[in-house]
Amino acid sequence: MPPTLASLVRHPGLKLSVLAGEERLETPVRWAHVSELADPVPYMEGGELLLITAMQIEADDPEEMGRYVRRLVGAGVVGLGFALGVNYAEVPPALATAAKEEGLPLLGVPRRTPFIAISKAVSAAIAADQYRAVTAGFEAQRELTRAAIGAEGPAALLARLAAHVDGWAALYDVSGAVVAAAPDWAARRAARLTADVERLRSRPGPASIVVGGGCGPAGATGAEPAEDTAVADRVELQSLGTGRRTRGVLAVGTGAPLGTAERYAVHSAVALLTLTTERSRALQEAEQRLGAAVLRMLLAGEPDHARAVAGRLYGGLLDAPFRMLVAEVPSGAAAQQATVAPAAADEAPAEASTEITGTGTGAGAGAATGEAEAADPLGILIDTMEAAAARIGESVLVVPDGERLIVLAPDGGAAVAACAEHAQAVEARRGTKARPRDRAAVAAPRGDELVIGLSAPAGPIAAGAAYRQAEQALSVARRRGRMLVEHEQVAAGSVLPLLADDAVRAFADGMLRALHEHDATGRGDLVASLRAWLSRHGQWDAAAADLGVHRHTLRYRMRRVEEILGRSLDDPDARMELWLALKATAPGTSA
Repeated sequence: MPPTLASLVRHPGLKLSVLAGEERLETPVRWAHVSELADPVPYMEGGELLLITAMQIEADDPEEMGRYVRRLVGAGVVGLGFALGVNYAEVPPALATAAKEEGLPLLGVPRRTPFIAISKAVSAAIAADQYRAVTAGFEAQRELTRAAIGAEGPAALLARLAAHVDGWAALYDVSGAVVAAAPDWAARRAARLTADVERLRSRPGPASIVVGGGCGPAGATGAEPAEDTAVADRVELQSLGTGRRTRGVLAVGTGAPLGTAERYAVHSAVALLTLTTERSRALQEAEQRLGAAVLRMLLAGEPDHARAVAGRLYGGLLDAPFRMLVAEVPSGAAAQQATVAPAAADEAPAEASTEITGTGTGAGAGAATGEAEAADPLGILIDTMEAAAARIGESVLVVPDGERLIVLAPDGGAAVAACAEHAQAVEARRGTKARPRDRAAVAAPRGDELVIGLSAPAGPIAAGAAYRQAEQALSVARRRGRMLVEHEQVAAGSVLPLLADDAVRAFADGMLRALHEHDATGRGDLVASLRAWLSRHGQWDAAAADLGVHRHTLRYRMRRVEEILGRSLDDPDARMELWLALKATAPGTSA
């Protein structure tokens, strides 16, 4: 506890007496200051005990004393110490009356007590309070460290932290989901702050925000406080992670602003949780190399060797059906990312943390999240899937490969579900669940573009087939302008959208060019006749009726088609290729 006026009055060596303001003696004292100025207010910061002998003031003038005391109260002075037996034997009535009227504590300082003794007492009390706070902070750090390395991990750490701050604590993962809370009821309180957590995650780390009013106890009593009290507590949100991208968020709820000891405890918790959520770069790279080796063995048809290398890290993943996922950022989008990322860094606020009072969600939160995703869509996808898998202890093999990402995840698991939800959320935010498949869109992809192909369930023996399925689904996702396509959707769809490719169009144009050149001379309509005949499955009368010509005329035209192309229409392969060429070059076919 910092020194108070009451503790100074109780000090046996000071012999102070209380002359006014008895009801405000519990006010903390930040410092003791001596000033004989008629107006010392410009030199006050608030929280001072002002010591005077009344050498420069009209202490007998009621009006002057009223103005003097009101200025002191307005400046935040918490008490006035008056030297007895120096210039005045007793406190002048005008000063005493003004102090009583304004409620300013007035202390009598006996002649044998020098002002320096009061200053030393205040300084010693402040130093002792700071020492207690630092000592308590170090003790909290030791307890939190023991909890962090214990079997319970973050859950035990949060419980210790909640006890130290006399409130509650919660941990959010990289996706913004609550993964642990203490006491148990705090999980419901923390869940109501997801919008504020999202707002913090959209900022470059490290960062913090404060929400709530801080009125009323937070209630670390084992039972959830009343609804009106729960929303009135003061909640501090701290980002976790060593890089600019947030790896998690710590929430600490209390009934009042944090003191020095509590602040030490929170900072220690942030450091420890960062260590548990942010793996070292060397370890991460080692795991990625191991995962890449396992993947290469699977694709090479060596599942037994892959199991042996995977060991306990990925071994369980290969014991049940898994999905193969291939994601990539188109080359045009990658170039835009290189522009977006530095710009976002240049425009980032200089402050490391910002305090905002209130529980509203910033208007720019969604835009900021979109910008962060545009800067690193593959990184966001990795974080989303790994966080979902970690919540249920699920193994996921992630292999970054340049502008590509290859993932093995359990079929029906949390990681695959999180990927699908992420894709839906991104497409909903873009407002383009089925973007137009035009050449301009393909040529100039958006900065936040990401396409994902997902295989059907497979086992280690069929890993190669699963990889091909994922690549096929990825190709279809590009053609259809979708973020995510599963292999089952490829089989359920039409083959015609696959014709929307420049190479296919070039092949079709080359195959039909001679017919178009013939028709351009005005000697017949071979292209339209061929389309009608193929659409009627070679039925002469029906096709001729569609064209409005005699069937013999149509027969003559089909013989000319065979002569010009040098291919027989009796060949089913020739008919198939011609039909697909006509469909690929039909008006309205999009790339």
